[in-house]
Amino acid sequence: MSALVPHTSSAALTAAQAPATAEPGQYLTFMLAGEVFAIGILAIKEIIEYHSLTEVPMMPACVRGVINLRGAVVPVMDPLARFGRKSSDVTKRTCIVIVETEVDNDGRLERQVIGVVVDAVNEVLEIASSDIEPAPAFGARIRSEFIQGVGKVKGKFVILLDVNHVLSIDEIGQAGGPVAAEAASLAH
Repeated sequence: MSALVPHTSSAALTAAQAPATAEPGQYLTFMLAGEVFAIGILAIKEIIEYHSLTEVPMMPACVRGVINLRGAVVPVMDPLARFGRKSSDVTKRTCIVIVETEVDNDGRLERQVIGVVVDAVNEVLEIASSDIEPAPAFGARIRSEFIQGVGKVKGKFVILLDVNHVLSIDEIGQAGGPVAAEAASLAH
């Protein structure tokens, strides 16, 4: 009987440690310009209905504006514009996915909340790590550092986004000069 206790507790301990060391196995899938993308569910805070945004003058094209989320000013990014593509039209299915990223602020990791405009939210999928391939070195229509990997689901590919790169307000601020840097200050 005592031999079962260590076996059970070590199995439970291993299961409890797995989420902390392994990549998330659950991903929120969504549509952008007819393609399926996904973000690890651990980065998702909530999904809200698309409503009017407050546009901020002279922001980069990928920052659509800001919203008031329970008293906090949250920048809203258009990933298609970030990828250098034409933005989709707003429809009844358009939503804003509220995502929390980590940014390095002089050696300290800080949390940053950003809204992401998506054409439609699909579902939460469980994707085994064995079904995830590394980001392709060429042939993708978006920068490879934006891609965490490519998941294979039911014979189709799902592009798994690296939110810390795609949604890096600081990187957009550096690329867009002092005006874009102001977008970075809105997110902090």
